Amino acid sequence: MDKYLDYILEQMKNLLAIDSPSGYTQKAANYLMAEYERLGYHPQKTVKGGVLVDLESGDVKHGVLLEAHVDTLGAMVSEIKENGRLKITPIGGMNANNAEAENCRIVTRFDGIYEGTCQLVNASIHVNGEYDKTGRSFDTVEIVLDEPVTDKESVAALGISTGDYVCFEPRTVITRSGYIKSRFLDDKLSAAILLGYAKYVKDENVSLKNRVYQHMTVFEEVGHGGAASVPDGVKDVISVDMGCVGNSLSCTERQVSICAKDSRGPYHYDLVTSLVKTARDMGLAYAVDVYPHYGSDADVALTAGYDVRHGLIGAGVYASHGYERSHVEGMKNTFLLLKGYLG
Repeated sequence: MDKYLDYILEQMKNLLAIDSPSGYTQKAANYLMAEYERLGYHPQKTVKGGVLVDLESGDVKHGVLLEAHVDTLGAMVSEIKENGRLKITPIGGMNANNAEAENCRIVTRFDGIYEGTCQLVNASIHVNGEYDKTGRSFDTVEIVLDEPVTDKESVAALGISTGDYVCFEPRTVITRSGYIKSRFLDDKLSAAILLGYAKYVKDENVSLKNRVYQHMTVFEEVGHGGAASVPDGVKDVISVDMGCVGNSLSCTERQVSICAKDSRGPYHYDLVTSLVKTARDMGLAYAVDVYPHYGSDADVALTAGYDVRHGLIGAGVYASHGYERSHVEGMKNTFLLLKGYLG
């Protein structure tokens, strides 16, 4: 067991180190393609840029599709200001309060990558008397480039332009007590868990009852990651995404969360019941919760018209869409639930 958990943590760190806000995910997808091939699989790159792989075991007439996503939050340059600062527009649910004071990288289309920091406009407290009173929004924060630029023309001369991606530093830390802290655990922690499950199936030569596929999507944060590429024969779509931790919810970072309902509605009753029974029978640390502000790739598959049952599980993650925190026990419980449920 330990070798699979160590592998999951290694893959999580590798994925978190690759910038991949929605729409700029080709490097992460290429990494996944190479890793699946190294494990002995035959992955396919979807037209949209995701990665789909058949675990090559089980009855194709009742397939199970596991979905995680490797696209993250981020931003895009929307204007070069006259003073050489960059106005940005968020990608996905990036929040200006959480972006403030974070280091970032500006990826130009043709002229390399530059570094900078997201700051409040007029960010010096010793100068700005309205610092505490200013509401944080993408109209009041900006990117300060780590380049000697003072006007619009000098920024343009670097090759920076509107439409360039802004990628935020993940700051990944694993503490001695097992807590995992990073931006973008949503959903690269789950993507690593799926890789760990694929490694387990291959290494242990597991014979699965039902055909299992994995789909690493690349547009989840903007709402259409799971809208395509469901293989023929799939009857169940399970999103492996972050489990919510917060007020009025029972899940902690050390548990696997099983979602009964999110903002789009209830998940399939029979599938949720089967997941809960598996977790209970295995003695796993788990929680069943209702997520008040959430949508998943499994939801999107139904919206796209697929006639499937859908479910959602994931390791508990606190401070979602900010500097997130989970725990290796939550990761372990999620891996074990997949292992037990899929047989």
